[in-house]
Order: sequence, then C-alpha cells, then structure tokens
Amino acid sequence: MVPSNYHQTLATLKERIATAQYKSYSLVNQELILMYLDFGHVLSERVKGGWGMSVIDTLSIDLQAAYPGVKGLSARNLRRMKLIFEETRQSEFWPQLVAKIPWGHTSLIFEKVKDSDQRTFYLQMCGERGWSRSVLEEEIRFDAYSKRLQFQNNFSVALKESDLSTYRLEFKDEYNLSFLGLEDTHTEKQLENALIDNVTKTLGQFGNNFAFMGRQFRLELDGKEYFIDILFYHRKLRCMIALELKATEFKPEHSQQLNWYLHLLDKIIKYPEDNPSIGILLCKSKSTLTVEYALELVNKPMGVSTYHYRQLPKEIAQYLPDEDDFYRILGECDDGEASE
Repeated sequence: MVPSNYHQTLATLKERIATAQYKSYSLVNQELILMYLDFGHVLSERVKGGWGMSVIDTLSIDLQAAYPGVKGLSARNLRRMKLIFEETRQSEFWPQLVAKIPWGHTSLIFEKVKDSDQRTFYLQMCGERGWSRSVLEEEIRFDAYSKRLQFQNNFSVALKESDLSTYRLEFKDEYNLSFLGLEDTHTEKQLENALIDNVTKTLGQFGNNFAFMGRQFRLELDGKEYFIDILFYHRKLRCMIALELKATEFKPEHSQQLNWYLHLLDKIIKYPEDNPSIGILLCKSKSTLTVEYALELVNKPMGVSTYHYRQLPKEIAQYLPDEDDFYRILGECDDGEASE
C-alpha cells in the first residue's frame, strides 16, 4: 500500500529530474559551442597570420591523438568553426543564438542559408521550437522564412500593433502536407481525416505551440449548430486557433463564415484571460487580390494559407501538367475526336 498522494509526488519528482537533465544538457551544449567559437577565433587569426589549410589538418590529427574519443575535432569541423566564427561576427545577435542550439543545426543553417535575416530567423526558430535537424532541413528546403513573410492576414487592423511580429511568425502562407499522402483530387472531409489521422505530424507542421482541442468542434446558438473543422489552442499566443479547410480555391464567403465562428468562439468558449481567437483558412489555392479585398470586410483576426501535397522535386514537377492543364488537354482531345 502507498499513500494517496504517492503517484502525484512521483510524477512531480520525475518532472524535476527531466528538467534538470534538460538544463544540464543545455549548459553542456552551450559550453561546447562557446569552445567551438573560441577555436574558430584562434584559427581565423592564425590563417590571417599565414597558416595554410594543411596546418589545420595537422592540428586536427594532434588534437584527436591528445583527446581520443572526443568528437568534433576533425579537420572539416575545425574549418567549419573558423567559418562560423567569421560569419557570426556579422551580427551581434548570432553568437547568443548559436550558443543555444546544437552545432549541427548551426552548421546546416550557415551552409544552406546565405541571407542575414533568414539566418536569424532559422536560428531563432531552432532555439524557440526545438526543431530537430531533419525538421530544420525540411523547413529550409520548403523556404519557411518566405512562407511566413507572404502570409496574408488582417492582423494589422485586428490585433495590437505590439503583437504583430509575434503573431505573424506563428503562421505560414503555404503548408507542406505531403506527409498526408493525399490523392490530387480529394474532398475537405478526406483532408480533415488525413490531418487527424496524422495529428502528430500535423502539429509538427503547424508548430510545437499548437495543442489539439478537437475536430468538428461544436458551437450552438439559438438552437442552431455550427462546426469548426479543427480547433487548436496556441500556448504562446494564449488563444484558440480555428482551422477551416477548403479543398477548393478561396472564396470571399469563406472568410465571412469563419468570422462568424470566431465571434461565437469568443462569446461562448473563450476564457476571460485568453486572447481573441484567430482563424486560419487553409485552401487548395487562392487569388492574392481576392483574399486582400475579402479580409478588409472581416473584423476578427484571420489569415488565409494554401497547402500543397506533391512530393516531386520542382525541377521535375515544372514539366508536368497541373490539374487545370490536365482537364484542358482532355478537352482538346475530346474536341479533336469530335471533329474527326
């Protein structure tokens, strides 16, 4: 027999151990990164003083002999330390950001990303969201930075100006849903089912601050029922996120419908300490101008994004017909057969 509060105490202590382990790892990682940057500083000065790259090869051999089993002392990594040290001197923020994430993440960012603002973005996202290296690589390949800049929304008129940058970074203009394995032609219900069936990957695509609240979330007013396709709660923004799915091109009436849902959420479901609910329309395609005009007519914070699900590389996909081309080709074939 154990006391009634035993399991609660056990859970509390286990959580404390996990926290200590994480902090210990973070401190060890930070010290390691600072050492790498110090190495980079020294090597940068030596190369300026006349050292050739072959000397770094010799240095790597001697360091590995002196510290057998210690990783990160290869000639390639020593050169990377020099490069990253020299690169981080371009920004006063980069050394602090680099110290908070694994070295492999930093190496990938500085190798794949050359733009200063984009580097800052990916460094921040890795630190804040704990992206794995594979997730980081996918986000860079998908150009997540540009997708956030292009995100169409009415936040500037529906939210406080001081919150705008924080809110905008949490959403994208386009989401990569290739992991769903959808057919090119699918219904909204099939899209919803696929997202729920792969909810862990879905949350990974939207962000680790998104918490799943429910699908077909029911709202009732005056004897009538309304259903939100998928409802999230955002831990950082402290608000509900209503996700409406459209397997078609965006239409202005979609934003009016979602505006009504957000109004009901804030009136019926929202707690007093929560921030205003946000709506995201996830559409198969959109006209930028139509979205811009439609968002002028809604007063709740809302954005319109698109999704894609093709896994073919761009260099191949650009030579293949899209859905509209496919139907046009069929139509031309039909016309040709009719004329014969």
